[in-house]
Amino acid sequence: MRSQDYDRLYLSPPHLGRHELNYLHKAVEDNWVAPIGPNLDGFERDICEFTGAGHCVALSSGTAAIHLGLRLLGVGPGDEVLCPSFTFVATANPILYLGARPVFIDSEAETWNICPDRLREALEDLQRQNRRPKALILVHLYGMPCRLHEVLTVAREYGVPVLEDAAEALGSRYQGQPLGTFGDVGVFSFNGNKILTTSGGGALVTNRPDWAEKVRFWATQARDPAPYYQHSELGYNYRLSNLLAGIGRGQMELLPDRVKKRREIYDWYLKHLAVIPGLALGPQEPAGGHSNRWLTCLTLLPAETNITPEQLRLHLETHNIESRPLWKPLHLQPLFSAAPVYGGQVCTTLFEQGLCLPSGSAMSYSDLQRVVTAIQEINPA
Repeated sequence: MRSQDYDRLYLSPPHLGRHELNYLHKAVEDNWVAPIGPNLDGFERDICEFTGAGHCVALSSGTAAIHLGLRLLGVGPGDEVLCPSFTFVATANPILYLGARPVFIDSEAETWNICPDRLREALEDLQRQNRRPKALILVHLYGMPCRLHEVLTVAREYGVPVLEDAAEALGSRYQGQPLGTFGDVGVFSFNGNKILTTSGGGALVTNRPDWAEKVRFWATQARDPAPYYQHSELGYNYRLSNLLAGIGRGQMELLPDRVKKRREIYDWYLKHLAVIPGLALGPQEPAGGHSNRWLTCLTLLPAETNITPEQLRLHLETHNIESRPLWKPLHLQPLFSAAPVYGGQVCTTLFEQGLCLPSGSAMSYSDLQRVVTAIQEINPA
């Protein structure tokens, strides 16, 4: 069957309902199309209610939220920031924005997130050199909670503040507590491929009201309280618009159902793909973890199958099915070639062996069967 005979199955496309239009129509009718307005305030309240965070500032992207979060933690030129290597580049780019240097940490094989043992190794080594990192960024990759208890225990032992990158993990929990609320600062992304989208956008959450106010100040060009435009600090144009916040408000009403569907998609793939030799689904939930399963991923074990992820990806393309390699570790990226890394083999192996499958919450079971059938063609059980 030719690929053009099918509609394309994308990895994680936006999934809108009709709720979003209610907020957009109201904003247009009331002429609230300026950067701020009732939808923006309401969206921030919605996020606080859902996560239990004390304060939320909605921003133009998750990257902007990481940038301002690191600035809140005092990161500046010459500082070092610990960061997992196995993540999207947006996690680490803001370190460079601030003139700081990343120090990369390997993953562990269960959750694919930052390894507590390698983290301790890095902190011990840096301490011997009288170097104290300014912050730690921890990431919940593909919506999977990291081993939070162990990671936070190490960070607190060494007195390192934590920025929690939950960009992919809205709706995930650890020991019943929503992700994004464990660090000194939490960050979410509402990019078009996320489980909740505002087209483009992000948010920073914190329990400190003074920090939330500071982020709002920086995000609106750091305008001083004066009748004219006066600026004493460096600011940014980082605020989310009232219109896009309206989309977010409608999406928030649907979020529990979206998480439920993504978890069902993972379970369906697991049931139908687990019998294929050399193929394993991941990552795995840690004890106490509950993932939103933003993306379902697989690994192909070379000792058990001759099929490579790239061969499978190209085969799925012949069926008009999008798939994508797992993140290329940041310590292997030319941009960060000079950055130190502790470990690196686990995340490198995951990159070499892994692939993300279509996981959008609008997928039908016939869509899922189409993916499974295509995989079985190249790697039959």
